[in-house]
Amino acid sequence: MSDAPDRPFTVIAIDGPAGSGKSTVGRRLAATLGLDYLDTGAMYRGVTFAALRRNIDPADTDVVARLAEQVELDLQDGTLIVDGVDATIEIRGPEVTRAVSLVAANPAVRKELVRRQREWAEARNGGVLEGRDIGSVVFPDAALKVYLTASPEVRAERRSKEVTDLDYETVAADIARRDAADQGRDDSPLAQAEGALVVDTSDRDVDEIVADLVARLS
Repeated sequence: MSDAPDRPFTVIAIDGPAGSGKSTVGRRLAATLGLDYLDTGAMYRGVTFAALRRNIDPADTDVVARLAEQVELDLQDGTLIVDGVDATIEIRGPEVTRAVSLVAANPAVRKELVRRQREWAEARNGGVLEGRDIGSVVFPDAALKVYLTASPEVRAERRSKEVTDLDYETVAADIARRDAADQGRDDSPLAQAEGALVVDTSDRDVDEIVADLVARLS
């Protein structure tokens, strides 16, 4: 955790669909600015992992909502500990990936995790948070709101490299399904936040993108 008691409360919100480069840009930007970084998508995956581990149906909204209030999620340096278990690898696997949209569409789960995300930022006097509703719901008054996007082909290629046990076609289909679920859900759908800077990462260098974002904070 960064110790910056004299720093103004500064939140940078990075939203966008799967494979758009949120984690890569978010981590690099946080390191450049000396801010803490939070992958909020990993939190939803953590709740999904906890549900599957307990043989809870992710579609059972009431049970999953109660679980979200009880589960321990410890995110540090790219590692996610769920109830004392290192789930860093498992949350990116196909089982969690197929089920996480159901959990993320649960309004009670979103309410609980948004509470935790705000609490996380307040404890650190800000940070770089990435997800799908950071600029639109969690921190609509963020110092900088960014919406990352990329072509479907680039996004699928990036994700297929991360998920080694799935081929490109399967990953592309999963991304299309996730996009539809994220954009179509009733509660906090994936959408470009008002005033957000849209950045297409398809053919841009990460350092170039980060330098541009840092300049906009000056």
